Amino acid sequence: MSPFSSLLDAYEARVAEHALRVGPYVEGAAFVRGEFVPAAEATVPLFDYGFLRSDLTYDVPAVWNGRFFRLDDHLARLERSCAKLRLEPPMPTAQIREMLIELVRLTQLRDAYVDVIVTRGAAPKGQRDVRLAKPAIYAFVVPYIWILPLVVHEVGGSAVVTRDVRRTPPGSMDPTIKNLQWGDLSRGFFEAFDRGANLPLLPDGDGHITEGCYNIFTVHDDVLRTPSRGVLEGVTRQTAMQIARSEGWVVRMEDVPLGSLYDADEIFLSSTAGGIMPITTLDNHPVGAGKVGPVTRRIWERYWHLHGDPDLSFAIDYG
Repeated sequence: MSPFSSLLDAYEARVAEHALRVGPYVEGAAFVRGEFVPAAEATVPLFDYGFLRSDLTYDVPAVWNGRFFRLDDHLARLERSCAKLRLEPPMPTAQIREMLIELVRLTQLRDAYVDVIVTRGAAPKGQRDVRLAKPAIYAFVVPYIWILPLVVHEVGGSAVVTRDVRRTPPGSMDPTIKNLQWGDLSRGFFEAFDRGANLPLLPDGDGHITEGCYNIFTVHDDVLRTPSRGVLEGVTRQTAMQIARSEGWVVRMEDVPLGSLYDADEIFLSSTAGGIMPITTLDNHPVGAGKVGPVTRRIWERYWHLHGDPDLSFAIDYG
């Protein structure tokens, strides 16, 4: 049995097992206003600046096969994002960590998408002075989310370089701060769907590729390139680079010209929601040989294997 088939079968078995559970949290749990509630009952206060102005930051760790993967790396990035926004979380990181673990316990999910959000909160009525706002924290845990469905990973997905949409420039919104200002990303998805593809790849205004709601890698003769600016510093991207270097491949963080995508041997994307995502069709043309290449396949296999590494993950005590 191939590594892909083994992973798919084990994942589908866990999903089927969870579907037999009953209780208020089986479809997800949320943390709102300091309380744990079923995900379906979670609401956002209307006057929170996170809702009114997208004045927030967030992060998304994940649970795979009952283990939190790189949770502390995600929480460290959340701290950095809050600092850049001059946003003080209403609880310390250690308490956020325990709150997220408790959310997973409530759901009993073995494979989960975990989202923690820190907002500016609400200011006194009639005030526009953001310094007067009281920050708030929200979180939710739901079944694991796939940007590119797992069943597609074996053959690879399709993408387009958007023609009508450019990535918001870093001078307008610092992309190293994980944010929900998705106007460009949402427009990119519509363009990808209109052109018959799964996913959009957004360029900047200077002839380079940036990202989607994922990081982008190209492979040329065992040299991996990923954009160095205008992108989120992804935890999954970091993992992919570490794997590649341990395999003896060269990894370069640099400007990636749009033209280099069209002569790449391989292209893959990286995100917590989906892991390593092979792209085998670009703008309706095959990437390289038109199938998942050896570099992508090796990184894909090792990425999922690392989820059991005690140096990068820990088992959840479900009680």
